[in-house]
Amino acid sequence: MAQAYRIERDSLGEVRVPADALYGAQTQRAVENFPVSGLRFPRRFIEALGIVKLAAARANRELGLLPPEKAEAIEKAARRVISGELDDQFVVDIFQTGSGTSTNMNANEVIANLATEMLGGERGSKLVHPNDDVNMSQSSNDVIPTAMHIAARVALENELIPALLRLRTSLQEKAEQFDDVIKSGRTHLMDATPVRLGQEFGGYASQIDHAIRRLRTVSHELSELALGGTATGTGINRHPEFPARAIEHISDLTGLPFREAENHFEAQGSKDAYVSVSGALNTLAVALMKIANDIRWLASGPTSGLAEIRLPAVQPGSSIMPGKVNPVHCEMMMMICARVMGNHLTITIGGQHGNFELNTMMPVMAYAMLESIQILTNGCEAFRTRCVDGIEADRERCRQLLELNPAIATALNPIIGYDKAAEVAKKAAAERKSVREVVKEMGLLSDEELDRVLNVREMTEPGIARH
Repeated sequence: MAQAYRIERDSLGEVRVPADALYGAQTQRAVENFPVSGLRFPRRFIEALGIVKLAAARANRELGLLPPEKAEAIEKAARRVISGELDDQFVVDIFQTGSGTSTNMNANEVIANLATEMLGGERGSKLVHPNDDVNMSQSSNDVIPTAMHIAARVALENELIPALLRLRTSLQEKAEQFDDVIKSGRTHLMDATPVRLGQEFGGYASQIDHAIRRLRTVSHELSELALGGTATGTGINRHPEFPARAIEHISDLTGLPFREAENHFEAQGSKDAYVSVSGALNTLAVALMKIANDIRWLASGPTSGLAEIRLPAVQPGSSIMPGKVNPVHCEMMMMICARVMGNHLTITIGGQHGNFELNTMMPVMAYAMLESIQILTNGCEAFRTRCVDGIEADRERCRQLLELNPAIATALNPIIGYDKAAEVAKKAAAERKSVREVVKEMGLLSDEELDRVLNVREMTEPGIARH
C-alpha cells in the first residue's frame, strides 16, 4: 500500500512529506539528503531542544514579540518534545549539515505543526510558523551549541556524577573491609613490597573521587550558553534582553544554573568547553580502565592466576568449558572506556573545525559526548552492583603468595645492607623459600630480630626498621 503524502513548500519549492509526520519540508529534505547511518540524536539532546524552544517562546512573549496565544501553543508543544513522546518525529541523521540546522528545523517544524493544530489550523499550513515564530530571536548557529551544553550538563549532573559517587562509596567500603588483608604489592607486574588489599581499593576510590572533581569543574564550563548570538555571534534579529530572559527560563526548567556566553564569537566559533568536558571523560575512562583491569588481574585463576579476590559469578563463561566463570563486568567496562576514548578523538577533531564564526561538526560532537556520558553512567552502575559490591578477598591465598615474595627482603636493607638483602631475595626466589627461611639459614638475624624487621603489617606503612 502506497504511503500517503502531503505537499509542503519551502524556499526551494515543493516537497512530499509523509501525511502523518509532524515535521515539514526542510526536515524531509534532510532525511532524503543524509541517508547515512540511521543514528539519531539521543533523548537528552531532543529534551534540550525542547527546553530551548520553550524558553525562547516565553522570553519572546515577555518582550511583546510573540502573541500570547502563539507563545502558549508553542510552550505546550515544546513540553511534549521535552517529555519524549515525540522522539520518533526527530528523524534526521547525525551525519548532516555541521551546524545542525536540519535538526533545529526538525524541532521548529514539529513544534510549529503541533501549535498550529492547537490553534485550529491545518498541519503544514504554518499558522504558527517554524521560522518566524518557533525560531524567533534564534538561529541554528546558537540553538544547537546551546542544546549541546544543556544536554551534556544535565546528563553529567543528574546521571554520571551520581553514578560515580555511588561507585566511589562502594570502592571505599571495600577498602575498609579489606584493610586487614596484607598481600604482595606489584610493580611492573613483578613482586614488590607488601601492601594491604584495602590500600589498593582505597586508591581506586580516590581515582573516582578525583574524576568527580574534574567533572564538576568542566560542568561549570558548560553553564555558558551561546543563545543570543544568532547567525554569527553579533545578535542580529533578536531583542537585546532576549538571551538573559530565555536563559533564566532554561535555568528554571533544568534546575541548573546557566548564563549567557561571555563572548558569543567564542561560543559559536569554538567548542573548547566541549573538548574540555570530553577530556575529563577521557581521563575518567583511563581511570576506569586501570581499575577494571586491576580487578580482572587480581581475580585471575582460579588455579593458575593471582586469585587474590573472588568476583561474583554472574553468568557461565564458556560455551565449551564447563564451570568457567569470567570477569565479564571488567571486560564490559574496558570496552566502554575504549569507546569513550574514541569519542574523545571525534570531539577533539570536531573542536578544531570552528571555521571563522561557526563550528561545523556539532552534530557528531553532541552524539559522541552524550553517548560517552550514557555508557559511562550505565557501565558504572552495572560494574558497581554486579561486580564491585560482591567482591570477596581470598585471605589465605594472599598470605601464601606474600610468604613467597622475595621483595620482603627490602625491609632488611637498613639492617644488613642492600647487597646482602639482594642475595637473600635471589636465594629465596631461586629455591622457592620464604625470606624468613633464607635469613635463618644464612644466620643473618635472630628470630627476635626477624619478627621485628619482617612485620608485614608495618611494611605497609611509612617507616624504617632498626636494630
